[in-house]
Amino acid sequence: MVPNTLLQDTHGREHHYLRISITEHCNLRCTYCMPAEGISLTSKPHLMTADEIVTIAQTFVDAGVTKIRLTGGEPLVRKDAKDIIARLGKLGVELTITTNGILVHNFIDTFKEAGITGLNVSIDSLNKEKFNLITRRNYFDQFWQNLELLDQHNFKLRLNVVVMKGFNDNEILDFIELTKNRNIMIRFIEFMPFDGNKWNKDKLVSYAEIMNQAHDKYGITEVERLIDKPNDTAKNHKIAGYKGSFSVISSVTNPFCSTCNRIRLTADGKLKNCLFSNTETSLLETLRAGKSIRPLIEQNIKSKHAMRGGMDDDAKFQNPALFSQNRSMIKIGG
Repeated sequence: MVPNTLLQDTHGREHHYLRISITEHCNLRCTYCMPAEGISLTSKPHLMTADEIVTIAQTFVDAGVTKIRLTGGEPLVRKDAKDIIARLGKLGVELTITTNGILVHNFIDTFKEAGITGLNVSIDSLNKEKFNLITRRNYFDQFWQNLELLDQHNFKLRLNVVVMKGFNDNEILDFIELTKNRNIMIRFIEFMPFDGNKWNKDKLVSYAEIMNQAHDKYGITEVERLIDKPNDTAKNHKIAGYKGSFSVISSVTNPFCSTCNRIRLTADGKLKNCLFSNTETSLLETLRAGKSIRPLIEQNIKSKHAMRGGMDDDAKFQNPALFSQNRSMIKIGG
């Protein structure tokens, strides 16, 4: 058994949450995730096989990981996704998934058999035309049919909404209203900079701005502040009397780095200790060479910066020369 210090960085943070991207492919083309010109996809021989995903995941579980989230791309487009989900479901950890919801109707039984009880589902507009514009695809009706299906099967749902000024910031209250009669969580995500997504701060809708809209609509006393879970990335709230809740992930204006317990494995088998880090450690090459990946894991985690991949002030965070060195979001994994 590997000692738990393997997953502890030099700032005292223990990393028990592994996010695994199982594909770079996606059936949508969301503007904040993928450059308009698309991306150069990694060739199949350089991507993790199902066996390699399970082997690496088992190594992390042995070291103390208690939660695994599958991401992409869109994880459900991978041809052997059902097999991967089923096998990871046997590792004895909390297994979750982030999806755009388009294909979930084919996976209901798979989710249940793997012990998945909740999903994060991405949607950035309640307006069909805007949905199609930002995704560059026409799956709005399919999305809502599948959301209802997940609800009917009692999955706990969290809807991820990337908020962008001038695009969907006028829908914030409409999203909150979805929680009135539905036991769901709306998660507003501040627009973050990645390679090719044309980020600039003028497009940012901050945590404060989102809360100002909520307070203006419902009144300060009616917007209840909920207790955040340990290592939570979101600031959680609900409207008094509503079934569901809403939260804000404020990576830009109120980063939560001090309690971060997350690490990421890309589809090509590289370990990223921070979403914003432009350095990676290839585990796949070492695994294929028949050597232990544990020293690499320890080295990677020990090198983790205290804050946002070393972009520890606003000037650095807004500097394209720094954030453009990172991958596009679709190649990192959501």
